[in-house]
Parts: sequence; structure tokens; C-alpha cells
Amino acid sequence: MVTRTRLDDRAVPHDVPTLARYPVLGTRSLEEARDAVTRIYLDHELTAADDRVAMTLNATSDRVFTVGYLTYRSAAQLVMPATEENYHVNLTVAGETRAERTDGGRARTAAGRSGIVLLPDQQNTVRWTPDAEQLILKIPRSSLETHLSEQLNRPVHDIVEFDYGVDLTTPAGRTLLASVEFLARELDRPGGLAEMPIAREQLEAFVMTQLLHAGRHRYSDALAAPPDPVRAGRLGPVLEYMEQHADTPLTPQELARVGCMSIRTLHAAFQQELGESPMNHLRRIRLDRVRAELLRCDPATVRVTDVALRWGFFHQSRFAQQYRERFGELPRETLRGRGPAPSASGS
Repeated sequence: MVTRTRLDDRAVPHDVPTLARYPVLGTRSLEEARDAVTRIYLDHELTAADDRVAMTLNATSDRVFTVGYLTYRSAAQLVMPATEENYHVNLTVAGETRAERTDGGRARTAAGRSGIVLLPDQQNTVRWTPDAEQLILKIPRSSLETHLSEQLNRPVHDIVEFDYGVDLTTPAGRTLLASVEFLARELDRPGGLAEMPIAREQLEAFVMTQLLHAGRHRYSDALAAPPDPVRAGRLGPVLEYMEQHADTPLTPQELARVGCMSIRTLHAAFQQELGESPMNHLRRIRLDRVRAELLRCDPATVRVTDVALRWGFFHQSRFAQQYRERFGELPRETLRGRGPAPSASGS
């Protein structure tokens, strides 16, 4: 029998994000639990003590990757074949798991302290304690390997051979876990990242960056090395591109491609030449464009909110604060100051 369950406060710690807005299945059926995880993540064999589970799976997918919350409330075992086209990142947020893979690798995860990466070319067996809960990412090879190549500014064609376990107590590991938890909470929040495709894409890119820094692999030393020296004037094409496309959803990845450099070199170049990050510079350009538009608009027919959204500002209170910090007045004051009538407008 399938039951559409909602985990209550006694079952789930208050600080565990569960993606409750994205229910896939709540069930006590072993077969239906297996089918649901197969549909969202990968094919596998599922067994459990006395064939009993109280499984909850919530998940959502976007262009970059899938993020989900999973618990079985049972001593469950999953045997998973090689994923082939995807990396799976299991971050344990409650309970424990024990895992092994075909190359002899073994790992143990504990709540908030460790996770594992399932590689595309390895079979895995993972055993869950009854209280285990995980946030699980499914990241396509194309997404992660392209992201790594942009970080290094060189092609990456092979599987990124992560060490099996990921230490979530290191600075990079803590940031990885915090960023995934933040992503899950924002997706759960009405008005959050689910309604902001640009911001979601940028946060997902940040999660991949943190995964590449938190996990150990043969590219780790190259990622940790100082970025390439920046030649004077190298930012010229990037700055021109930002000016010409400030009204489009630009990302650091796109800007790095325009400048023919890695993302790390892009950030270093902006710090060296302009003393700020690429996204801070882009925000200043967009604020200037908003102000120019507000100065020439009629406050009787134009709303500040509409102008801000057109230039990529989705959090109105944050936008108003940034605008005031830059220009010494609120955007609605700019609009009212030049229009023919002091009528009210959205802000």
C-alpha cells in the first residue's frame, strides 16, 4: 500500500532540509520504493530488514543537476550498478551508512561529517542505518566535467576519480554541505530559488565548485594552485561583453569563455585590475542602468519593481539596499524626483 506521508517533527531534526515542496513518494512498499529511486536516480536492488520500509523521497531536477532528500527508516541495503553518465553525491545528514565499491574502496558516512561520491564506472553497495537520512545529488558527467574544465582552462575528458569518502569537517567540506542545505531550503521556500532560474544556476555551479574542492582527485592540486598570471588588459573583451549584455543572465562560466580563461583566472583578473569580483562589477553596471532608466521614466506609468526585474534584480529589498548604498537614495526617490507627478509606484 502506498502512503503519501509527511515526516513529522519527531522523525526529522528541525535543521534537516527535506525538500517537502517536491514530494516524489512516501511508501511502505519495498517495490515502490525501489521503483521511485530508480526513476529519479538509478536502477538498483533494494533489500530491507523484514522487507519493511517507511521511505520518503523528495526531489527536483533542473538543467544542471538533481537534488533530493531520501530516508528509508529501515536497515536498508542498495546494490547499484555503474551509473555510467552521472556522479551521485550522498551527503548524510542523519544516521550512518557504510559503502563499498568494485575497486575495493570502502567508506563510512556519519551525519554532518562525511559523504560519498558514486563514480560513473563503479558498482556500489550502500547499507543504511534505520535513522539514516541523505541529501543526494545526481550530477551529469557533462555538467561536472565541463565545470572542472572551465575552472582549469583545459579540457577534461576522463572521469574525475574522486576518493570514495568526502570529509565534511574540512573547510571545503563544511561549505559543500552548507551550500547543498542552503539550496534545498531555498527550493523549499516560496519565492526562493525555484522561482529564480539564474540564481539557481549560479548556486548549482557553486555547489559543483565546492564538490571539486572538498573531494580528493587527481585534479585537486591543480585546483588549489595559484591561478595563472593575468596579462594587462586581458579583461577588455570581458568588460565590453558585460556592458553589451548586462540585461541577460550572465554567469562567470560565460564570462570566462569570452575572456579565454578559467573561472579562477577570471576572478583573479578582476581582483587585480578592478579590486572586485566579476559579479560585483556586473551588479554595478546593472545598478547604473536601472538609475538611468528611472531618471527618464514617468512615475505615473512605470514601477520600480518592473525596472529592477528587467535588469536581473529579483530580491526587491536587497536591490533597494544596494541601490541606496551606491546612489545615496532609494530607487523610488530617483523615479519620483524626475517624473511629472509624484504618484506612488512599486519599489
